[in-house]
Amino acid sequence: MAVAPAGRWVLIAIASVLTSAPLSAAPLSAQQFSGVDEAVRDGMRKGLYPGAVVVVGRGDTVLYSRGYGHLTWSSASAVPNPDSTLWDLASITKVVGTTGAVLRLVDAGTVSLDARVSHYLPRFAGGEKDRVTVRMLLDHTSGLPPWIPFFRRAHTAATMLDELYAEPLQRTPGDSADYSDLNAMLLGLLIEQVTGKPLDDVVQTEVLTPLGLDRTLYRPAPALRKWTAPTGKYRGYPVRGEVNDQNAARLGGVAGHAGLFSTGHDLARFAQVWLRQGMTPWGRWVRAETMRLFLTPSLRSGTRLLGWDGPTLDAPADDPSVFGTLASPTAYGHTGWTGTELWVDPTRDLFLVFLTNRSYDPRGRRSIEKLKAIRSRLSDATQRAVPAVCDADHLTTC
Repeated sequence: MAVAPAGRWVLIAIASVLTSAPLSAAPLSAQQFSGVDEAVRDGMRKGLYPGAVVVVGRGDTVLYSRGYGHLTWSSASAVPNPDSTLWDLASITKVVGTTGAVLRLVDAGTVSLDARVSHYLPRFAGGEKDRVTVRMLLDHTSGLPPWIPFFRRAHTAATMLDELYAEPLQRTPGDSADYSDLNAMLLGLLIEQVTGKPLDDVVQTEVLTPLGLDRTLYRPAPALRKWTAPTGKYRGYPVRGEVNDQNAARLGGVAGHAGLFSTGHDLARFAQVWLRQGMTPWGRWVRAETMRLFLTPSLRSGTRLLGWDGPTLDAPADDPSVFGTLASPTAYGHTGWTGTELWVDPTRDLFLVFLTNRSYDPRGRRSIEKLKAIRSRLSDATQRAVPAVCDADHLTTC
């Protein structure tokens, strides 16, 4: 974990003040979030996860922050803390680390969204692959398959990359979106090729440091494991601080699709920068127009944006959207296999961070499906708890 110099800690303290000031004269009461609490606790009662944290806020305010349960099913284990507990973000790595780094490179003019991937990664070439663009990797219209267990047949990082480059497309590029880990894995390699630096170094320089995400990192040191939520078990013991995704593990714990660990409050800061259209307490991170570009779907990407996903507004009751039923059409977010979730709703000037360790030791079957219902319910409870924004900068009518 990076240690900031003394002057940097002063800036972080100033930022903390800026992000904690209430927007209205009347602060929100804990009672207003009773629906949020009940949804989270219901997931624990159902045995989906032993613990969780929730952070809710606006672009310049944290409105609610709370930890629930314990890090394991034992009541003797620690209670999760929104500020200090580290969680394996799983696929939220795609938006925080990988999309964040690509966003900066696009903003700087170093990477073009409509350039062919083969321009940056010559090994990704031949046939229909020559038509795949950077934009298609980001919005999942590349035609690559959703997931391949490379780790089962590739026993080194080098042979795994050989397998990744050789994997054929399953669909015509640009025709339709189908979520794929392989897209983000290739984006991670593209970032390394363009910058000439390891992915974790680029993410640190381009995303984590400028945004003040000082508790977000790849490969937590052993000393941090006592603060890390376990995401698996080995011979009956909790596994902490090791990436849960085995493809990412084969790549040394740093990959475009998984590998980041973070806290609830760090993800809140990340969400706030998106609500502020690229502004941080220390200045502009990226231009607002570049952010808008990443939040604009293509004609055939469905709900998929660049790196992010949008809500399914007409989701059936038996397959609810994790955004719930009250999200605005402008909302965007992402989830992770381990039980993580982050969404941002600019129309409401609202964000939700919901982190669990669903993958640790779920009690019962179909935990992913059941967690989806909890996420949907929690999202609606969050929208109901927070008053609508009534000013000229937002679209909500009051």
